Amino acid sequence: MTTNTDSRGFRARARESLIAAVRGLALAVVILPVSALCFTLVAVSVALIPVGVGIVTTPWILGGVRDVADVRRRFAYEWCGVRIRSAYREIPADATPWTRTFAMLGDPQVGRDLLWLSVDLTAGFVTALLPAVLVFYPFEGFAMAAGLWRVLANGETYWYGFVPVTDQATALGAAALGAVLLVNASRYAPALLTVHFRLSRALLDPGKGELVERVRVLTETRKDAVDTSAAELRRIERDLHDGAQARLVAMGMDLGTIEMLLDKDPEKARQLLAQTRQASVEALGELRDLVRGIHPPVLAERGLGDAVRALALRLPVPTEVTVELPGRADAPLESAAYFAVSEVLTNAVKHSGADRIWVDLHHVPEGGGMLRISVTDHGRGGAAIGAGSGLTGVERRLGTFDGVLAVSSPAGGPTMVTMEIPCALS
Repeated sequence: MTTNTDSRGFRARARESLIAAVRGLALAVVILPVSALCFTLVAVSVALIPVGVGIVTTPWILGGVRDVADVRRRFAYEWCGVRIRSAYREIPADATPWTRTFAMLGDPQVGRDLLWLSVDLTAGFVTALLPAVLVFYPFEGFAMAAGLWRVLANGETYWYGFVPVTDQATALGAAALGAVLLVNASRYAPALLTVHFRLSRALLDPGKGELVERVRVLTETRKDAVDTSAAELRRIERDLHDGAQARLVAMGMDLGTIEMLLDKDPEKARQLLAQTRQASVEALGELRDLVRGIHPPVLAERGLGDAVRALALRLPVPTEVTVELPGRADAPLESAAYFAVSEVLTNAVKHSGADRIWVDLHHVPEGGGMLRISVTDHGRGGAAIGAGSGLTGVERRLGTFDGVLAVSSPAGGPTMVTMEIPCALS
């Protein structure tokens, strides 16, 4: 039983070593040309910034470098369990090419990417190639013992590692060295591949820089939250002053008039009473709308799914809502998500020209949980974040909760707005 277990363990180690060697060889073959190409393109593009060409090409090339780094991050985690974080700064979608270029060049994470590229050409190449050398090099020693030494030595001394091969006896020594290397390869090849990814992590991972970036983002989102709250208070004050308050003042004046007319002109008094009653109904409706705009009662009582369904029923465009939420999120987050959906739906009704809208709400439990909401219409398309669109406000509202907004809206449609907010459901 022990022998069979040991045999299975050796076979498993051999398989892992072979996989590590193939992956390392693939990385080494790709590393040099891709890293060299990216590094050269960045250098040329930055050099062309003064003549204007680099302003257009640099963001595109740096985006390509980020994609290459993200692929390495994914391989590091999937192949060796090495997690490499990133902390790229967000750039507004409506930023000018000039602003975008220098914002990316000033991003510390982009600087780490460029440093990683330069090291990837040298030490990265070597550390990726080592597992393949350790696994495949022993087979040359075996080939020596099989007679390859006659071709390679050709009457002279051929060195296999530190073994000089001149005849069949020394060729057997080369085979013995190859056997020792192969045994060590079964143990250390996967670890050597891990070394490559740890080197990448040392260069790409933001470390404390991520905390600094996090503080910067939180400062911005807090400012947006404060500005949004102040704007909301001003809206409530304006609506109260221009709506319900004005009607209540008018009702008070009408009641005073009615009091004077009760004895002199009862008919006129009855007419004013009817007008006053209608004004009270309208004032009550405005107050209810105002309360609904602050926090809809259905949201507090029945949750986000039913609140969005109720919202969809009031739209002039047929709207289909699909909800898969096994619980409820925190009240502030539900409120932010509700008003974000409301704003997106309002934009779709006003500007898309669509005859139908679909809303999908579901929760993704992986990675701590994520509330994902998508709003889709088959309208004319062309929606974009920025340039004064309502989607900019939605993005800021979600940013307070570390949420993100993505828009896909080609000319001619369809338009899909996707919102993701990290959260766990109760």
